Amino acid sequence: MLELSGVDTYYGASWILKGVSLRVPDGGVVALLGRNGAGKSTTLKTIVGLVAPRAGSVCFDGSEIGGAAPHVVNRRGIAYVPEERRIFKDLTVDEHLAIATRGNAWPRKRVFGLFPALAPLRDRRGRYLSGGEQQMLAIARALVTGPRLLLLDEPSQGLAPVIVDAVISSIEAMRDEGLAILLVEQNVELALGVADRAAVIDQGTIVFDGTAAELRARGDLQATYLGVGT
Repeated sequence: MLELSGVDTYYGASWILKGVSLRVPDGGVVALLGRNGAGKSTTLKTIVGLVAPRAGSVCFDGSEIGGAAPHVVNRRGIAYVPEERRIFKDLTVDEHLAIATRGNAWPRKRVFGLFPALAPLRDRRGRYLSGGEQQMLAIARALVTGPRLLLLDEPSQGLAPVIVDAVISSIEAMRDEGLAILLVEQNVELALGVADRAAVIDQGTIVFDGTAAELRARGDLQATYLGVGT
């Protein structure tokens, strides 16, 4: 469904992504892992058009989208949940979903079924939501745009374990319904538990691309590039 080939991305004169190649199959879940500053978030921002690649190709469903505006990428079927969540403080849960809704793929009832904790908060403004509630709302808001591919940037960051469990359960449910997901996550064990495939990025370069099971078995790679077991 999504294929990056030889992508170079810069911030000014700083070369961040260096020949990144990555694939997300239709209906698959791919975890993109790496240390802080390795290029994970930049990869997602390059896909959704927040930063344009200077070289290489970003293809979605067979068409080039590299450098396209974010709203164009979204309308093509890619939704993005940023690390910062970007919840509007003065809008209610219902208003967040209303302004984002496109089509009938994810009606309100389906979203609240995925995140039942949000249902009683429909009239609560963003400023009064907890971090976990904001994360669930950010994912719900992305879903009502009707995506075929969901990009999640650090969905478990800063959340209590019980909320992390709820978020992971939602990712598993979305996966089971056939939604393709590209997941950036610092919690390696969590990410490998829900992903079919995994890629490791280090200093802007993909150093591993294989199945989640293969990466689980590579303690050397996890120690070197992810800090696991060190």
